[in-house]
Amino acid sequence: MIYHLSSTTSTNDDAKSERYRDGDIVWADFQSAGRGQRGHQWESRAGENLTFSVVLEPRFLPVVEQFLLSEAVALSLVDLLALYGIDARIKWTNDIYVGDSKIVGILIEHIYSGSNLARTVVGIGINVNQSEFSPLLPNPTSMALLTARRFDTERVLHDFEQCLHRCYALLREGEKQALQSRYNSLLYRLDEPHTFALPDGTRFTGTIRGVKPMGDLLVEDENGVVKGYLFKEIEFVIR
Repeated sequence: MIYHLSSTTSTNDDAKSERYRDGDIVWADFQSAGRGQRGHQWESRAGENLTFSVVLEPRFLPVVEQFLLSEAVALSLVDLLALYGIDARIKWTNDIYVGDSKIVGILIEHIYSGSNLARTVVGIGINVNQSEFSPLLPNPTSMALLTARRFDTERVLHDFEQCLHRCYALLREGEKQALQSRYNSLLYRLDEPHTFALPDGTRFTGTIRGVKPMGDLLVEDENGVVKGYLFKEIEFVIR
């Protein structure tokens, strides 16, 4: 069920309430304190975009395989944009890009029960109709900017719900290899030399060769050495 709010602080915080169950979506026209990855704030003009959170209860999924859920969500967003003629890629770990511009941000928060997941809140921000962005944002784009059209945000949300249902069903049915293979094939900058930064500020040129099942980004350096990096161990440098 979709719960529509005019405004809230954060749909991810709202969705943690026990009143919401598996498959519910909490959608707000405006978030005053929306969150993104790495502690960043998600900025969105009221009513122009989609800011929402999906509640999932993937009790069938072991904690060690939780990255599969990220893959299913990312693939559902690529599928959604394809419905509108937009060719998107997945920027590891949880952003969706068109070219070198960001169109979707994802923030996934888990609750565990023993060795399995118990409850997951997937926060998603899709730039739909916004055409002007803060100059502090490095590389945003939107569905409207890419297509010169405006969209019914509620229709887009319902389309996403169907795309997620299909990808999540594959995960529930154990189609892990299919998800991983398709996720890897849609990686942003796959098999292309790119500049990366390490936590100490060191920059190097590397080539993405894929993502391991547990989520490590595989990057080959200029000496031909392939190394796996976890979240916050490496960052894209995008000009």
